[in-house]
Amino acid sequence: MTYYRRIRDLREDSDLTQNQLVDQLHMHKTTYTNYEQGKRDLPLQIAIKLADFYNVSLDYIAGRTNKREINR
Repeated sequence: MTYYRRIRDLREDSDLTQNQLVDQLHMHKTTYTNYEQGKRDLPLQIAIKLADFYNVSLDYIAGRTNKREINR
């Protein structure tokens, strides 16, 4: 379950606060915080939104690869 570190790092690398990100994703901060802390599993729908938002692959979010680029 390494995805929670990835989504936190992606947010921080983008210089976003959790409040700024949840406003973009239209979700509650508590819910997102639980994803980032690994207290709650990240649903596929949210993982897709995050991958699209950060322009990275789902495999990167899931920790299956260290390549951020999307293979198209």
